[in-house]
This record gives sequence, structure tokens and C-alpha cells, in this order.
Amino acid sequence: MFPLETEQNVLDDSEVALCQRVYNHVSSLRQLKTDPDREELAGRIIQSFQHGVKDEDALVRLFIGNIL
Repeated sequence: MFPLETEQNVLDDSEVALCQRVYNHVSSLRQLKTDPDREELAGRIIQSFQHGVKDEDALVRLFIGNIL
């Protein structure tokens, strides 16, 4: 039997919106062209959020730090 997912792994609407804003901003700056690149970015943003990076500005800096 599969273990039940804990509520920690479920993002609420405001958390999804925050991750979406970060994704939109970073993907625009990085000018991502391929679906695999976009999917990787989305996954990394969500993973970082779930591992404790909850501040929107900190998430943006994490993913654009080497661009600016």
C-alpha cells in the first residue's frame, strides 16, 4: 500500500500563486524556449518552496542570480 501524502507537500492557492509569479518572472528573464527547460524551472521552484524558501524575492534571486 502507498503511504498517504502529507499536507506539507500540498500547496494552497496563495502558495501556487506565489510560485507562478516567480516562474513567470524568472522564465521571462531567462527567455526559456523549450518545454523541458520550462518544466525543469517550475519543478525547481516548487521544490525550493517546499524545502523552505518561502519568500518570493528570495526565490527569484535564487533562480536569476547568475543572469544579472
